[in-house]
Amino acid sequence: MCGILAAIGLTGDPEKLRRMMLKQSKLIRHRGPDATAIWQSAQTSAGTTSFLSFERLQIIDVTDGGKQPFVIETPEGNIAWALNSEIYNHEEVKAQHLPGVRIVKDSKSDSAIIGHLYQKMGCTDALWDMLDGIFACVVVDERTGEFCAARDPIGVCPLYWGRSADGGTWFCSELKGLQAQCEHFEIFPPGHCYRSSTGKCERWYKPAWLQPGRVPSAPADLGTIHDALVAAVVKRLMSDAPLGVLLSGGLDSSLVASIAVRHQKEARNAYDTQQRIHTFSIGIAGSPDLAAARGVAAFLGTQHHEFTFTVEEGIDAVHDLIYHIESFEQVRSAVPMYLLSRRIKAAGFKVVLSGEGADEVYGGYLFFHKAPSPRAFHEETVALVERLHQFDVMRANKAPFAWGLEPRVPFLDKAFLDVSMAVDPAEKMINMADKPDGRHLCMEKYLLRKAFDHPEQPYLPEAVLWRQKEQFSDGVGYDWVDGLKAHAAKVVTDEMWAGRAARWPDQPPATREYFLLRSIFEEHFPSPSALATVPTGLSIACSTPAAIAWDPDWADTHEISGRAMKSVHDAGAGFSYERREAPMANGHASHNPAPGTPAFKAAPLAPPLTLAPAVQPART
Repeated sequence: MCGILAAIGLTGDPEKLRRMMLKQSKLIRHRGPDATAIWQSAQTSAGTTSFLSFERLQIIDVTDGGKQPFVIETPEGNIAWALNSEIYNHEEVKAQHLPGVRIVKDSKSDSAIIGHLYQKMGCTDALWDMLDGIFACVVVDERTGEFCAARDPIGVCPLYWGRSADGGTWFCSELKGLQAQCEHFEIFPPGHCYRSSTGKCERWYKPAWLQPGRVPSAPADLGTIHDALVAAVVKRLMSDAPLGVLLSGGLDSSLVASIAVRHQKEARNAYDTQQRIHTFSIGIAGSPDLAAARGVAAFLGTQHHEFTFTVEEGIDAVHDLIYHIESFEQVRSAVPMYLLSRRIKAAGFKVVLSGEGADEVYGGYLFFHKAPSPRAFHEETVALVERLHQFDVMRANKAPFAWGLEPRVPFLDKAFLDVSMAVDPAEKMINMADKPDGRHLCMEKYLLRKAFDHPEQPYLPEAVLWRQKEQFSDGVGYDWVDGLKAHAAKVVTDEMWAGRAARWPDQPPATREYFLLRSIFEEHFPSPSALATVPTGLSIACSTPAAIAWDPDWADTHEISGRAMKSVHDAGAGFSYERREAPMANGHASHNPAPGTPAFKAAPLAPPLTLAPAVQPART
């Protein structure tokens, strides 16, 4: 992966614009510390110039053949593109759709095929749909004066877009590259494509499971689930740089590590299939995740690396962490990932596999114990997957990329999603009174666990395969979450807390922890556009706001810790909820919001940016 910055149709002195672009691109250099390059169009007859800037992390084709932006020169003008990507089927796509085509610069990079596909097919849905992987891409076509941009199905690769005062259109991997230049900017929606020829941003990713109102009915096939996840992990071993696995000791990361160990020799393009897989874990000294990860690593025979951090070190990292993840959500779990990623990069690794996505796809969070019906269960999983680009996936991408470390997420593989999201949600439901196989309780993610329950050749120890869900921010040590909350209670004074409604009339923070985190966010990102990219609202154990209604006891609750599931979580006894206090005009507070107060406000999936064809650069 890498970082991309694009500015289309800028007016002014091309040389001054180029210096400005390089300055803005430097803001995302942590995403690609290995090389920087910029492409500049010819100035059009209308006096506009376009730029593509690329901050490179060398992973596939580490030679200069993989250097972006790529350019195809034609008599009518250039086709230029920059791509933040991992396209796992790029060799198959090349063989099937580009036979005999000499790839630009003879590159072996997975990104190099895109411009040739565009030259052949145009910016069609079919082009993006044939790609198996993740990407955020901008293509500029000097032949027609048109440009387009597209983003992968779930939004694993971050992308933002906006408009500058001179009418230029901007795209960037992180919003920090836009806020000084754009009057308005937004999240570019996952699974969408923007075409300047139509001025429309439209969905290209249209799986059946996203159809509104549809509840799938396919019976679960454990063999198919198993094979789909194995394939998803194996293809993500593709790398020309050292690769490791994040290992928390929970089910999801342990399964990824186990599959990588057992099946790494099946990978056709791994860095070194003879090398022992390296695994990495972090936690407060004595935390449950460290002990569990240590046991899994010993069972699998990995080269394991264990690191610890203190509550004080975590708190010290919060300010910089928020700058990198560009959100005040997911901070609890992002901090240990941020600290661990720095150690991994220092050890010489550039790529890690991670376990995000399983809880959203299979209903693994503990609040799913209270799902009232299969329909409600399925609708919650869909909502969770759709918002991943603002939550776990955002955190799992940006926290490691703060140090130039690329994460990969097999559970969000397109084929694995097709299999898993088609399963009848009645088979995903949790029923702790039942043992479908006669041995194991029908607990959260039962189907996933059972798909890898092979006692004759076990993927994992029984205690790990059937370990209760433990959210990463909890598993690294309960002292971390409790310590962050205590720190916020100390630094957010009563006077500050009483004035929160005056400071933030729209959706004031629900807790002092969020008061602190939002304050830090606004130090880094004061623009209203930046704030609008962060979803706000109530949650119970990482639920969407809609699931709050599943249990009357959760009303006005905001607590993302799994320990909030007091009747389910092993360590939940005695844990207290944090209730939302609705500020009143007299300075006092009520636990009940005013009638009509929305529980949640999220950034829209379909941006209201109006980018009409008029913003296209004119033909030369």
